[in-house]
Amino acid sequence: MDADKVFKALADPTRRKLLDLLCERNGQTLGQLCENLDMARQSATQHLQILEAANLVSSVRRGREKLHFINPVPLHEVYERWVRKFERQRLSLLHDLKKELEGKQP
Repeated sequence: MDADKVFKALADPTRRKLLDLLCERNGQTLGQLCENLDMARQSATQHLQILEAANLVSSVRRGREKLHFINPVPLHEVYERWVRKFERQRLSLLHDLKKELEGKQP
């Protein structure tokens, strides 16, 4: 995984919206995605290319159509690397605080 490409792709609200749209209904064409975006097809294509470069979206040709699919694996890898370890520490602190507060109750 190239974390820099993933973070760059996620940094833009339009690309996050594209991922949300694909999460709601996977396997959409560019035209279907553009129905929910306020931009030209060319701009949407550029955003999809960045998502594809980050391996967050893959595409498959079906006849004349090109279908776009979300790939959740890089997001999971980012979660495992950057979020989960902080989550574990926070939960441990909350657990310790709970124990301390419960010990001080009459």
